[in-house]
Amino acid sequence: MVAPAAPAAAGGDDGADYREPPVPSSLDGTDDPPDSDDTVGHELRELTVDAALHGQRLDKALVTLAPEFSRNHLQSLVERGHVCIDGKVAEVVARKLRAGQSLQLELVPTEESLAFRPQPMALDIVFEDEHLLVLDKPAGLVVHPAAGNWSGTLLNGLLAHHAAAALLPRAGIVHRLDKDTSGLMVVGKTLPAVTALSRAIAAREVHRHYLALAHGRVPWDERSVDAAIARDPVSRVRMAVLASGKPARTDLQCVARAAAYSALACKLHTGRTHQIRVHLAWLGHPLVADLLYGGALALGLRRQALHAARLRLQHPIGGAWLDFERLPPADFSKAWAQVTQG
Repeated sequence: MVAPAAPAAAGGDDGADYREPPVPSSLDGTDDPPDSDDTVGHELRELTVDAALHGQRLDKALVTLAPEFSRNHLQSLVERGHVCIDGKVAEVVARKLRAGQSLQLELVPTEESLAFRPQPMALDIVFEDEHLLVLDKPAGLVVHPAAGNWSGTLLNGLLAHHAAAALLPRAGIVHRLDKDTSGLMVVGKTLPAVTALSRAIAAREVHRHYLALAHGRVPWDERSVDAAIARDPVSRVRMAVLASGKPARTDLQCVARAAAYSALACKLHTGRTHQIRVHLAWLGHPLVADLLYGGALALGLRRQALHAARLRLQHPIGGAWLDFERLPPADFSKAWAQVTQG
């Protein structure tokens, strides 16, 4: 496999960099690491339907029983089987109540409240000392909890990996990769390390290099793309090249071309969300299997063809330069070989 040439300037990643960390605190607002017992926070409330609630919808009556929660959350508790009427699980939020019925509501923590809990998982750690760790993130692993992924994230794994993570902003995560991007990431383990790493990333002093497979035979050997990126005004899940966006620069080098595909080495001077994906799609060469940006499934890949292959940084405490390289996982390697050896 041909590796990308060493860049001369700082890079970014395909997700937004984290900047200066906030004042440290535990991630769930307490002084102790979050409790991993899923039953913590459960509470049972009961009432007997009176004349005032007779004929009312179930979800409206639940607001009376638990006014501190939103109606949407209470409706979700009905859908998840946490509400009973006369001892039987209620299934319809619009069900009309009758006077004399017994209503039971089991309050359980919201998905968001479970987000910052330790969850043991296998981490492919490339390097670790008392200040930082470097890991190889697999495709499919979400880095930070968000809507639709409140558990099973890298952050949850870091909280389980070392106790001090609970006292750090974002458990020490200073930059991120998209869910379906594989490759190298650095994580701080102490507040001084997190602060120094965040500053180095902001100053483009952490060098991150990517391998990518794009649709089409690119007509250039090297190209620099300098095009601002912002949230797509039509689709909130996408980013787009817009003059009103934040500056974004990507350097691209063509490693090989075969059939209808190009193998690329990428260097970022900025770290905007989805930057490599957006810039290549804007050029008319979306990443293979990047369905969000128009890249069709091909070469056996079921996820976007992007891998963070190399990471070079100065140790945030000791000052020595650290340099790591990681080959892509099997799915990407097979696809890469089809283009570079085809």
